[in-house]
Amino acid sequence: MQDMPSLRGRRVLLGITGGVAAYKTPELVRRLRAAQVAVRVVLSHNARQFVAAGALAAVGAEIVEDHAPGMVHIDLARWADAVLIAPATAHVLSRLAAGAADDLLTTLCLATEAPLCVAPAMNRIMWLNPATRANCTRLEERGVRFIGPGEGAQACGESGPGRMSEPDEILEALERLWAEAGALRATRAVVTAGATYEALDPARGFTNRSSGKMGYAVAAALAAHGAAVTLISGPTALPAPLGVRRIPVTSACEMRDAVWACRGAMDLFVAAAAVADYRPQTVLAHKLKKDADTLTVTLVRNPDILAEVAQLNPRPFTVGFAAETGDVEALARAKRARKGIDLIVANPIDEAGVGFAGDDNRVILIDEDRAVAWTTAPKTEIARALVREIIKRLPRTV
Repeated sequence: MQDMPSLRGRRVLLGITGGVAAYKTPELVRRLRAAQVAVRVVLSHNARQFVAAGALAAVGAEIVEDHAPGMVHIDLARWADAVLIAPATAHVLSRLAAGAADDLLTTLCLATEAPLCVAPAMNRIMWLNPATRANCTRLEERGVRFIGPGEGAQACGESGPGRMSEPDEILEALERLWAEAGALRATRAVVTAGATYEALDPARGFTNRSSGKMGYAVAAALAAHGAAVTLISGPTALPAPLGVRRIPVTSACEMRDAVWACRGAMDLFVAAAAVADYRPQTVLAHKLKKDADTLTVTLVRNPDILAEVAQLNPRPFTVGFAAETGDVEALARAKRARKGIDLIVANPIDEAGVGFAGDDNRVILIDEDRAVAWTTAPKTEIARALVREIIKRLPRTV
């Protein structure tokens, strides 16, 4: 087996749930043990219909029983360097997304600060069902890492996405998890996310359709690589990613003040927020009445947060986003040059299914030398890929 040095000495809590793919778990345990990984196993009630505890113990796993004495869920949560659920059925994904804690496995998942990885396994239609997709999106937004699933023949006789990844693929994913985990350990990152809201009166204001999903995904990906992340967020219903410090703001001026307060402790700045370019010159104290057929509102320009950060000395590595229509690449190139930033991520907002509000995005990554178009993908995947590109470009002194 290929040497995987970053796995040696690690501790994996393996949760096995009730799917046919559980038959692969003894081989997974054997390979983890061969890589010198300590493995403790929690079997769900239904998992025991597909794999015997004795078979897992025979290849080196320590089986943890539900009725073990003491605060076993806390002990396991603190022991693990990673929690891996394989196979992860549609049912357990739903319970994790809902924050359920009705058995040992889901309870320790809530109690742990270790990375949580899931290797889904289910029928192709179940995997593509909108309910499952929504649960997966919610889990990814919280920092849960997905390993697979793959495509191919399934136990039900059909073929398609939903096959649990093979043991070698799972080990490679764990290797990447720990190889990448400390890449940004010394980096202080500030990320802005979401829309800003510019009040006109106590009831109304100007905003945009940004959901904050892209910025939150970037913050989660940076934290997963070890960065100390401050997320400055406009109004959104999204939960703060695990390990990320969130500062809620409303207006562009509030966001600028929050960013400016971080300027002495910022190695990396990612401006993913859709900041309003203008705000009403006057905020009315009382609700505006519709007395006239037309209304004129005088707008004044908001501060350009990204451009201001790019002028700091010393200057953090700066990444901007350009949500555009029309010639997206040309407009983004001009924005990068005008603001003097290192990297810009351009995305069209006039294409169905990508950009604002949705879970997917299609972007063009642009630096001083070239532009690379990425295929449409979930925002969580794009965030992880973007962070890998940032790591390549960060000055070695950071």
